[in-house]
Amino acid sequence: MKKTLATAAVVAALTSSAAFAESSPAMFSTLDGFNAPAKEAVGGVRLSVLHGKVDEVKGVDFPLLGMSETDRTTGVNFGLFLGGSKVNEEMKGASLALFNWQEGKATGVNLAAVNITNDVNGLNWSAVNYSEGHTMADVGLASISKKSNFQLGVFNMTEEIDGVQIGLINCADNGFFKCFPIVNFAK
Repeated sequence: MKKTLATAAVVAALTSSAAFAESSPAMFSTLDGFNAPAKEAVGGVRLSVLHGKVDEVKGVDFPLLGMSETDRTTGVNFGLFLGGSKVNEEMKGASLALFNWQEGKATGVNLAAVNITNDVNGLNWSAVNYSEGHTMADVGLASISKKSNFQLGVFNMTEEIDGVQIGLINCADNGFFKCFPIVNFAK
C-alpha cells in the first residue's frame, strides 16, 4: 500500500512539473505569433502589444494598443491603453478592456465599451452588448442577444427574454408586447 501511494505521489509530481514546464510565469507577446518565452500557456502575467496569441492564460493578461487572443482565459483580462481581448473558447473571470470579443462560453464579468459575446453566465456591462447566444444580464446603452434573463439600457432587443427588460425601447419576440417602452417581460 505504501509503495502504491509513493508511486502515485511520484507520478503526480512528475505530471504536474511537466505541465508547469509547458507554461511560463510571465510572457511578452506581439505580432506574428512572437511569444517570449516561446510557450503556449501562461500561469501568471502576460503583456500583449499590438496582437499576441497563446492557447491559455491563467492569471492576468494585459493587452496594450491592440488585442490579446487566447483560447482559454482564467483570471483577468485588463486592457491597458486601447487594449482589447479575444477569447476563442472559454473565459472565467473578469474582462476589462476597450472591447471584449468572446466566441465561446464566459463565466464572470465583461466590462468594456463594446462586448461581442456568445454565451455569458454573468454580466455584460458596456455601451454596446451584442451576443449570439444566451446572456444572464446585459447593462448598456444598447443590448442585443439571442436569449437573455435581464437587460437594462436605452435599447434592448432579444429573441427570447426569460426575465425582464428595462429601458426606453424593449423588444423581445416572446415578450408581453413585441416592443414596448419602459419594461417588457415574457408572456
